[in-house]
Amino acid sequence: MILDSINGPADLKTLTPAQLDVLCGEIREFIVETVKRMNGHLGSNLGVVELTIALHRTLDTPHDVLLWDTGHQTYVHKMLTGRTSHFDTLRQEGGLSGYPSREESEFDWIENSHASTVLSYAHGLATAYETQDIDRRVVAVIGDGSLTGGMAYEGLNNLGVSGRDVTVILNDNGRSYAPTVSLLSESLVKIRNNPIYMNRQRKLEAFTEKLPVIGKASLLGLQASKAAIREALEPRPFFETLGLRYMGPFDGHDIEEIETALENALQFKGPVVVHVMTKKGRGYAPAENDSIKHMHDMGGVKPGSYTAAFTETLVKLGEEHPELVAITAAMPDSTGLLPFRDRFPDRCFDVGIAEQHAVTAAAAMAMGGLRPVVALYATFLTRAFDQVNLDVGLHGQPVIFCLDRAGITGDDGASHHGVLDLVLLSKVPGMTIFCPSSYQELGQMMTDALAITDGPVAIRWPKTAAPSVHESLVGRGLAGRKTREGSQVCLIGVGKMLAAAEEAADLLMADGVNATVWDPRVVKPLPPEMLEDAAGHSLVVTIEDGLRHGGIGNMIADAVRSLGTQVRVLGVPSEFIPQAKADDILARLGLTGVGIADEVRSLLSL
Repeated sequence: MILDSINGPADLKTLTPAQLDVLCGEIREFIVETVKRMNGHLGSNLGVVELTIALHRTLDTPHDVLLWDTGHQTYVHKMLTGRTSHFDTLRQEGGLSGYPSREESEFDWIENSHASTVLSYAHGLATAYETQDIDRRVVAVIGDGSLTGGMAYEGLNNLGVSGRDVTVILNDNGRSYAPTVSLLSESLVKIRNNPIYMNRQRKLEAFTEKLPVIGKASLLGLQASKAAIREALEPRPFFETLGLRYMGPFDGHDIEEIETALENALQFKGPVVVHVMTKKGRGYAPAENDSIKHMHDMGGVKPGSYTAAFTETLVKLGEEHPELVAITAAMPDSTGLLPFRDRFPDRCFDVGIAEQHAVTAAAAMAMGGLRPVVALYATFLTRAFDQVNLDVGLHGQPVIFCLDRAGITGDDGASHHGVLDLVLLSKVPGMTIFCPSSYQELGQMMTDALAITDGPVAIRWPKTAAPSVHESLVGRGLAGRKTREGSQVCLIGVGKMLAAAEEAADLLMADGVNATVWDPRVVKPLPPEMLEDAAGHSLVVTIEDGLRHGGIGNMIADAVRSLGTQVRVLGVPSEFIPQAKADDILARLGLTGVGIADEVRSLLSL
């Protein structure tokens, strides 16, 4: 296999066109097999095989800086930079990251997995090199989906104003995680991608050039007329308006064509956009034909999960409440909105990779009489905290934030752990926060959230499976739920941590320690009856799948310490936690039944 001989970009530069074609096939086969085994991102990587090869053949990496937006598309980049043999550890503890990693390789510059940031990185690096008179090219790859994010436009604007030497590769496949919410690509290729126009144009140019005596002059006149017509039919290209030279579009699966375009672009001073057209999922029919299931993470929404409970309840509530609408930021599949969108297509809005816009638009929808549900991953909500606080919170609007993948998520690493949401949202005045501990609780909390009309509500849940419980074990409204009566210690398990608290209580019982266990259900405002009961114990231990400092445990401690009760707050430390299985991470942090029981024994000097 040719792939086995590729240990770095230098090995690519000696290959013939025929060998490159074989290599592309080998890479695609390797990616499909790997993702089937290890899970991960499929469609995005299959679509950039030729583009990645062309970039590394043209550039002098890592001296030349190659930056990738939304780093889940870098599997090919990793393979071409000497890491193919490590893919059997993909997304595993201590193994290969699913995103660029500065610790892994000098070819990886930024560890980004949140979209729309790469142009700002490119501008900053180009500024640093120009200021220090360092000769290094900066090339940034960004997808059309990422251009739906506002930060990308801030980067474009500053590149155009500054005139920095940056080559921007616009990878245009018409999709982000879902079909791209943008008319930019359509406007850029409106004329150039019309096959009738292009075929007629080529025939006319060939005929004109062959005319005796006047052929070349006629051809020049025709080309000038074509440019004038294009200018009349199509607005001045978007990028050139911002001060960036625009080139393209080019076939993103033609290595020779891409290399020629790159070599030409690198000759220009100032920022240049090279527009390439690719097909996401190329070479693997299930991914090419299914725009959702095979494109992003192949895990999908699992039956019996918290996400499935959200989906089921949202559709049901949608039938009962015509004012209910749903909003997401380019992830209607992973957040479980597809059934709601199918049932109510006019009430489901995908705004693209634009969390800030999603939140403020939701505030305005609420002002207009709708009941918006904003469905996001917990880690992505932090991109829009200012809007949550001032656009929703300050205006007291009844927006419901439904936050999936809250807490420790595992395989995707530090950027995807949703551990900031409880700290941040609990500081928003008027915010109500629910934390379900079971499938049935989430459904009830959705109903309870709709009954709250005087401010925002957040419901946060983990990626893990949801316990199924009897109806008698489901709370109501803003009340907490005592699941076990004891006398010596009070354990308060927030959300999924209730199961760990119950396990700890069982283990402590074997030591003769009677523990009370509370499921708070609502962590803002904290249930008064829970606080009163907790204060009657000599020791209270809180457990949450979020940051320990500034989180819910600290709020509980503030409420009961004044009464002389000792409180121990257990949670996630304020550090970046690398990828590993979620259960393994929680175990190391002491957030399991065994870890909690050991902590109680230590505190009670048992």
